[in-house]
Amino acid sequence: MALPNGIEALDKAFSGIGVDEKSLIDILAKSNDEHKKSLRTGCPKLFTEDENGFERLDQSYIKNLQHQFNRFRDAVVLSLMHPWERDARLIEEAIKKGPKHYNVIVEIACTRSSNQLLGARKAYHSLFDSSIEEDLATHIQATERKLLVALVSAYRYEGPIVKEDVVKSEAQILYDALNNAGENNPLDHEDAVMILATRSKPHLQALYQHYNKAYDKTLTQDLEEGILKDTIECLCTPEAYFTRVMEAAVEQDADEESKAALSRVIVTQKEGYVPNKIKDSLSGLYKDFMLGLIASRDVEENNS
Repeated sequence: MALPNGIEALDKAFSGIGVDEKSLIDILAKSNDEHKKSLRTGCPKLFTEDENGFERLDQSYIKNLQHQFNRFRDAVVLSLMHPWERDARLIEEAIKKGPKHYNVIVEIACTRSSNQLLGARKAYHSLFDSSIEEDLATHIQATERKLLVALVSAYRYEGPIVKEDVVKSEAQILYDALNNAGENNPLDHEDAVMILATRSKPHLQALYQHYNKAYDKTLTQDLEEGILKDTIECLCTPEAYFTRVMEAAVEQDADEESKAALSRVIVTQKEGYVPNKIKDSLSGLYKDFMLGLIASRDVEENNS
């Protein structure tokens, strides 16, 4: 094995989301001590040399590498869990971790069917001896609380009937809440929260389309990143939301939470498209598993 190729292959094995286990085995199983020393010298991301010429592991990089090795394991565990338990545990973790993770609660509340969300609430009771609503009310003091509690409490109508007159009047309510509220936070607007938390998804998608035509801009156009924007996108344009989350996961400067979102979305969402550049960014067993889930989901959709 030529040394430069070994260094390049080792660097590539660690560079995606996930780890290319096969390449690591091919490199390291055939490497003697001298070759491994050369690999350490040639991989400054992994090793730093001290004043005594001793190549030591870069602990900050190793911490990131541990996440990459664990990624396949975590995705498998997510996939194996009963969907109700999985959603309950994801919500509980998001509540504990704080505001940057509230989008996970929004995803679950807005993309599950009414019965699936009810199942997650039942699982939460069994797992944590409290209700989702109770823990949200206890741990969240900011304006997000009202919307989040309303979303997880919802049992939406899932039929096809949409009343156009109600759609138009509620589009006006949302427009006023977002554009004419002055200093008031739209999350404090009770009618706006009621509409987002209780109306059926066909109703909200019709409202979204009417809003675009009536006001010559989208519902989310003027919104900053946050749970209000996430809520509207998850309810009205879920493909756009999940594409945004997945593309953020493969950005060069993506943090660990953004990368972890990729597993959550692919494992838990039955709909939505995965851009090719995301598939190209995955590595090793993690890549094989993610692509397998996507393929099985496509087959299931084609057969339904």
